[in-house]
Amino acid sequence: MNGNLYGLVAEFDDPHEILHAALAARAAGYRRMETYTPFPVHGMPEALEFDDWRLPWLIFIAGITGGFTGLALQTYVSVLEYPWNVGGKPFFSWPQFIPITFELTILFASGACVIGMLGLNGLPRLHHPIFNTPRFDRASQDRFFLCIEERDGMFDRERTAEFLRNLGPQYVSEVEK
Repeated sequence: MNGNLYGLVAEFDDPHEILHAALAARAAGYRRMETYTPFPVHGMPEALEFDDWRLPWLIFIAGITGGFTGLALQTYVSVLEYPWNVGGKPFFSWPQFIPITFELTILFASGACVIGMLGLNGLPRLHHPIFNTPRFDRASQDRFFLCIEERDGMFDRERTAEFLRNLGPQYVSEVEK
């Protein structure tokens, strides 16, 4: 393995070709790969078996934490620290606590969503090795790229390059770190 190699990338002309290539790579056993397309390709998340469970759970836990924080803070203030009898209502009058509890649930969940999305996507990242690929600027215009990363367990420079060439791309090139 070359320490300066990020992976191998294949360039395709058509969204159906990139989808077929991703399905073939997955069937061949490759797991560390990514596609770069100018628009979303229907069926690509399923072809890459992209299913990340971390962000939804992070949002859920942050929402529960926010709701609990809102309810606990209001209970502490209204019942323990500054009890004030207003109109004969009980100190722990939970219906009046609902708006603040709801707002803190949304605040914590949305904050965790933004911070978690940025963190799990590895952002901010000002440069990615794939940008060194010749002709990669066409990924935002009319070309489709499939990159198999060097850290994949099945990656072998020669066999992976031959596998990608057999998929019928326009070009296959190496991506340097």
